[in-house]
Amino acid sequence: MLRLRYDGRLHRTILIILVAGSGFAQTAHLDNIKQLTFGGQNAEAYWAPDGKRLIFQSTRDKLGCDQIFIMNADGSNQHMVSTGQGVTTCGYFLPDNQHILYASTHESGAACPAPADRSKGYVWAVYPGFEIYLATDDGKILKKLATAPGYDAEATVNFKSGKIVYTSMQSGDLDLWTMNSDGSAKKQITKTEGYDGGAVFSRDGKKLAWRANHPATPEARKQYRDLLADNLTSPMKMELMVAEADGSKAHAITKFGCAAFAPTFTPDGKKILFASNKHDCDGRKFELYLVNADGTGLEQVTDFGGFTAFPEFSPDGKKIVFASDRNAKERYEFNIFTADWK
Repeated sequence: MLRLRYDGRLHRTILIILVAGSGFAQTAHLDNIKQLTFGGQNAEAYWAPDGKRLIFQSTRDKLGCDQIFIMNADGSNQHMVSTGQGVTTCGYFLPDNQHILYASTHESGAACPAPADRSKGYVWAVYPGFEIYLATDDGKILKKLATAPGYDAEATVNFKSGKIVYTSMQSGDLDLWTMNSDGSAKKQITKTEGYDGGAVFSRDGKKLAWRANHPATPEARKQYRDLLADNLTSPMKMELMVAEADGSKAHAITKFGCAAFAPTFTPDGKKILFASNKHDCDGRKFELYLVNADGTGLEQVTDFGGFTAFPEFSPDGKKIVFASDRNAKERYEFNIFTADWK
């Protein structure tokens, strides 16, 4: 029997699932699955450019909300590199393998911010205190990269160009922006009303993929605006979008009417690996799926029966990293796994 609970934080988009059973079955694409973390809530792990380390966010031990950690690719030497204050999200390495970026609310308060108001339904909090920081890989903050009032988070980096894509409220809406690794040359690249976030570049830096919720009716647009005025947004219907790196030619490649998120391009840029509850739209099951970049050829990659998401290919394309609740020893436990990609 599956029971569903949400943790409600926008940066994680975690839908927490309690699942009976244990162990991973191998799949047509995954082999040699290895669990790297054990206990707590661990998510959004991303590779260093040399493939030797992973950066991820975790709520563990006495932490009240997510902080940024780095570990070796085999799971050893796990250590926190963020300030330990506020809440953080979306850590990512820069191409030089010596610097990182992440979003944090620590300047707006040392405590974990209040969770989203669930009296308004299942919503995510869009914390206006989130700003994006550049730091050394041992945690020394060097610069605030995004300084506009309101939410700035969900940043990822293209290792070839050094270009950063992120989600910002700078325009008054939740749009995608790009900037250079020093914070210069900020450019808004989406303008459709609604949420655009969780964006990633293709390896060659020529394409973008992201998740979007664009309300299509006057009633839906009013609901979106009302929630956004309270620093909230609703995630229950997200589709995957693909565009050129400058935001042109944007179009949806899924039409599930459910939640599709956490896209990552295959190394050749021809396919996208992502997470979705398309076979269970009430949110009780998230699996990994593979689809051609034009939206054709959908293939289910995992069938683990719980929550599996946040995949990313290693720099050499031989492995993926992902987060899952499988093998959890406690309720609400999520861990980081790697696997060989076949």
